[in-house]
Amino acid sequence: MSVFWLTLLLLLLAAAALFVFAGWQRQPQQQTDRDKLNTTFYHQRLRELEQDESEGLIASRQDMVAELQQTLLSDIPQEDRPSAHSLSRWVLLPGVLLLVVVSAGFYLKTGGLLQLMQWKQVQDDLPALRAQLMDPDARPLTMAQLSELGLGIRSALQREPQNVNDWMLLGRIGMVLNDGQTARQAFEKALRLQPENRQLKLNYVEVLVRSPDPQDNREASVMLHDMLQQDGNNIALLGLDAVNAYAQQQYDRAIGAWQKMLTLLPENDKRAAMIQRSIEQARTQAGQQANQLSLRVSLAADAKKMLPAGGVLYISVSDGVSPVPVAVKKMPLSHFPLSLTLDDSNAMMPERLLSAQHQIQVRARISRDGSANPQPGDWIGISAITPFDGHQQLAVEINQQQP
Repeated sequence: MSVFWLTLLLLLLAAAALFVFAGWQRQPQQQTDRDKLNTTFYHQRLRELEQDESEGLIASRQDMVAELQQTLLSDIPQEDRPSAHSLSRWVLLPGVLLLVVVSAGFYLKTGGLLQLMQWKQVQDDLPALRAQLMDPDARPLTMAQLSELGLGIRSALQREPQNVNDWMLLGRIGMVLNDGQTARQAFEKALRLQPENRQLKLNYVEVLVRSPDPQDNREASVMLHDMLQQDGNNIALLGLDAVNAYAQQQYDRAIGAWQKMLTLLPENDKRAAMIQRSIEQARTQAGQQANQLSLRVSLAADAKKMLPAGGVLYISVSDGVSPVPVAVKKMPLSHFPLSLTLDDSNAMMPERLLSAQHQIQVRARISRDGSANPQPGDWIGISAITPFDGHQQLAVEINQQQP
C-alpha cells in the first residue's frame, strides 16, 4: 500500500512541476531583437555605401544615406512598447492548488478509494471473523459479516490457492448467501485438489441440485447414481436424489428415495412428516392419488361487492369433530365460481391424511390481509358435515362474515 500511495504522490508532483515549468517561461523579447537587427543592418549598409563611394560606384552617397535613415524610421512602431515584466512564482500557486484538487476529486470519484478502504478493513477483520465462525458459543455471523468473510477468504486464496479448507469454506458461504456461481466454482477448485473427498462431492452435488439449470440437474443425477452405488443408505444422498428427481419430474424415482429415507430415519424423527408430505405431493404430480376431494367454491352477491384487492383464499378440510384441519390449501383470489382439488399432499400431518377420513367438513375463508388466522370481517363459507368415500364432490358458498 505504501508503494501505491508513493506512486500517486510522485505522479501528482510531476504534474505540478510540469505546470509550473510551462507557466514560468518568459516570452521572448521579439521587438527588442528586431530593433537590434535593424540597427545592425543600418550600420552595415552605411559601411557598404562608404565603400561603394570610395570605389566610385555611386555618385550621391548623402541621398542614399537619407533614404536608408527614412527606411529605418519607418520600421520603428509609433506606439510605446509594453514593458517586460517578470512573472512571480506565487501567481502559479492557485493553478497548482486547482490541479491538486481536481486530481484528488477525480480519483475519489473514479478510483474506488472507498472500496479499497473497505477491502483493507475486511483484511484486518478476517482473523476475528474466522474465529467467530468456528466458535460454537459465539454469536452467529450476520449475512453482511458472511459476505465480508467471503471477500476476505477470496483475497487469502489469491496468496494460497492450494488451501482446500478455504475453498470449502468459500463454497459453503456461497450456498448460505444463495450465490450458486461462487459456491460451484469454489467446490470445483477444492475437488481438483482432493478429488476423492466425499464431503466435497456431497457439497458440490447439492449445488448442482439447487441450480435452476437443467444441465446441472442432469450432471447431479449422474454423480448421485455413482455415489449411491457406494453408499446407498446415506440419508443426505437419498434426500438430494429425491429432490433432484422431483425437479426433473421423475416422480417414481423421487418417491422411492423418500420412502427409503423413511425406513432409515430414527423413530419419531421430525423429518418424517416433511418427507411424507413430499411423497404425497409427488404422487399427486404423478397422478397416483386415488383419493381426492373435488371442490367448487362460489360467492354470494354481497361478498362479491366487498372482495379485497389483495385478498387470499384459504380452504381447510376437517373431520367435522376436531377443529384441527386435516388438509389446507392457500390460493390467491381468482374468478368465481372456482374449482379445485385437495388430496393427501395437502395434509397438515402425515398421520392424519385426507384419504383416511370417513366424513369431512369444508371451510372457505377470504383473508383481507393474507393472515392465516381468522379476522373479524373476513368472508367465510362452511359446508355441512358430509360422508367421504375418497371421491367426493362438494360445493361451498362464501356467504357470511367472521364475527
